[in-house]
Amino acid sequence: MYRTFIRTWWRVNKEWPRGLEPHAGRKSWCTTWSNEAQARQECQEYNSTHNPGRLSRKMEYTSV
Repeated sequence: MYRTFIRTWWRVNKEWPRGLEPHAGRKSWCTTWSNEAQARQECQEYNSTHNPGRLSRKMEYTSV
């Protein structure tokens, strides 16, 4: 089983260069899949159709 989630990789901190501090944000859970290929495909589709923005918001997956 695999679960997909969305999170950011940066947070705003004006004391850091470019005003961004490395930070793995909280996971927002999305979907549970029975195999890794399905989870990977959902992540690829989401990431190709959504702008990650300044904080680099992306979909990932993990095994359950």
